[in-house]
Amino acid sequence: MQDGTKLPSIRALKQQLNISKTTIETAYHLLLEEGYAASKERSGLVVINPSHLLASNPAEMSASFTSEGCCTETRETDKKPLIDFSLLTVDGDSFPIRIWKSVAGEALSQNSPFIHQYGDPRGEYALRVSLAQYLQHSRGVVCTPEQVIVGNGISYSIQLLSKLLEGETSVGIEKAGIAQVREAFVQNGLHPIPISMQTRKQLEQECSVYNLRTLYVTPSHRPTGEPLPYGIRQEMLQWAADTRGYILEDDYDGELRLSGKPIPSLQGLDKKGVVIYMGTFSKVFTPAFRMNYMVLPPKLLNKMHTMDKMLSPPSRIDQWAMQLFISRGHWYRHLRRMRKVYRLKHHALVQLIKEVMPDSVQVEASGSGLHLELSISANCSAEELVELARNEGVLVYGSQDSSKSTCGGKAKVYAGFGGVTENEMKVGIHLLRKAWMPVLLK
Repeated sequence: MQDGTKLPSIRALKQQLNISKTTIETAYHLLLEEGYAASKERSGLVVINPSHLLASNPAEMSASFTSEGCCTETRETDKKPLIDFSLLTVDGDSFPIRIWKSVAGEALSQNSPFIHQYGDPRGEYALRVSLAQYLQHSRGVVCTPEQVIVGNGISYSIQLLSKLLEGETSVGIEKAGIAQVREAFVQNGLHPIPISMQTRKQLEQECSVYNLRTLYVTPSHRPTGEPLPYGIRQEMLQWAADTRGYILEDDYDGELRLSGKPIPSLQGLDKKGVVIYMGTFSKVFTPAFRMNYMVLPPKLLNKMHTMDKMLSPPSRIDQWAMQLFISRGHWYRHLRRMRKVYRLKHHALVQLIKEVMPDSVQVEASGSGLHLELSISANCSAEELVELARNEGVLVYGSQDSSKSTCGGKAKVYAGFGGVTENEMKVGIHLLRKAWMPVLLK
């Protein structure tokens, strides 16, 4: 090939040759390292004459692959991130494009007489029926379609709740929680206050101090990945009933139980109507979809009747398509497939950490979600470990509760695996070892 010829992207080559993404990434990395290819800004990977290297010192140049399959170069002196162990990203190659195009086209054909009309502000009723059936079957949520409100994401739901829970100025959240919702609470006039949720006595004491009547919990997405124990769930429900309060259950990653069966929702245990259940399609499907759902208890549902003008549901077309996707069984098959994909990624990352990292870096028990909690014995804080990793070109994350970034003398750092490839995992973990070895305790 001539000098300057653009090489196909990883995704395009994978489709052309029907071979694995890892094989192509490995081959492209070899071409880069041996000087037969280079990455050009806005051009991707191009062929070069080995005698005309783009970098005067090849050791200064390293490469990473974007979600589009192009290669981007990063000089060590620039300290730009190479590998992002984000807690929010998902597997980029698992979206069911062919099936989605089919149901989207069919949805348009079936609903063509209504394409020019506004829909139900609470969400298309047929979709709410499918969601109520799915939630009952898969998550143990007890509700009617009328209780389901379809929205544009967690921030939208929190905005609605801030109006429904008028008079409330604060919301309790679990200490050391990692859910990215604090800013959404603050923007809607609710001050998040970290509290302990280990026993009812602790819960009552701290809620009394801060005059709290609303709690935000993620029973299936706690830092270690382990679910909230049954006993604590029951105590929370009793506390909410006794204080006439509410529990906001964000079932973040609830479907992604990677070992054993998914744990039923907290809402399914609620006999007093105190749980507001929230779920989303972002992790299992795609965050680009911008669709979530909320199940309101009867008391708040009655209040919602006065707020219809405030409601802003997602596109009717997307709702029609999702209803078909669920009712035809595609959603359940996709869910099983994604559990398998993430189970393999989870296993690969755990094994890499055990093989590459010293004993001072331990993986805490994790049975669900798309992240690992790392417990690290080091002579520095979690924030410093995160910064050391960033300086080496790797993004990992600490708790949103800075007071809990260190527990029992060990720093807590979190690494997501949903959006990274196995090859990126290998590069990232070796770079983490390089970044952290000088500060790790023996």
